[in-house]
Amino acid sequence: MKSFNESVAAITGAGSGIGQALALNLAAQGAHLAISDINQAGLDATLDLLKDSGVKVTSQILDVSKKEDVAAWAQKVQADHGKVNLIFNNAGVALGATVEGATYEEYEWMMSINFWGVVYGTKEFLPLIKQAGQGCVINISSIFGITAQPSQSAYNAAKFAVRGFTESLRQELDIQGGNVTALCVHPGGIKTNIANSARQSDSLKSLGLDPKKGTEKFNKMLRKPPSEAASDILDAVKKNKRRVLVGNDAKAMDALQRILPTGYQRIFSKAIKMAK
Repeated sequence: MKSFNESVAAITGAGSGIGQALALNLAAQGAHLAISDINQAGLDATLDLLKDSGVKVTSQILDVSKKEDVAAWAQKVQADHGKVNLIFNNAGVALGATVEGATYEEYEWMMSINFWGVVYGTKEFLPLIKQAGQGCVINISSIFGITAQPSQSAYNAAKFAVRGFTESLRQELDIQGGNVTALCVHPGGIKTNIANSARQSDSLKSLGLDPKKGTEKFNKMLRKPPSEAASDILDAVKKNKRRVLVGNDAKAMDALQRILPTGYQRIFSKAIKMAK
């Protein structure tokens, strides 16, 4: 897609962060919006920012872990806007815990939102995008979908899964031909609310980490403004890229993994030990 003017974009997790920034950027480019979030206050804040945008905006409180709700929202977007060109599967959560200390329920919670939410959004909107004749499925993975970190097994598992899922989808769309594509997004440290809403397990103490200070340290790693991240993502859509690394830290981590595909693990482990 070379232009977003008069297109229709659906965005999950649009109440803050990257999702909100995508909505504002797209509206400025003339795209009509269907935004969703699980948080009403966040959704209202985004709607307020869009009130003078001059484009059609619809909204929906949505839990992306519920397949039936995502399916109903997709059909509502189609009915309200007449078409859908873009789905941004952006909603996500975070968890700090060791493999031994994390509960099965915590793994299920993580996967239900960060992976299955992406699957539901993709499968429900893809037929509608194909029907529109032009568009893109944009799935938000992470730099943690390229490198793994201690204390992030659940998040890594979900984001690696999003990467594999999206790369497979892109190849299928290549084979089928047409004007519908898929993009996998790997953000680094973006200044969003994900750190403040992350769950921190006491099991982190076994690694010498303080769960109470985890949020503060996490926030220090988040530097790139969401508005810049949104611009990078939308530029990648226009350039028909298969993936986009968002932020210099994401590019550095990707380079490290390429140079030391297994050795980077020792570097991360030593960094944790030295930080004790």
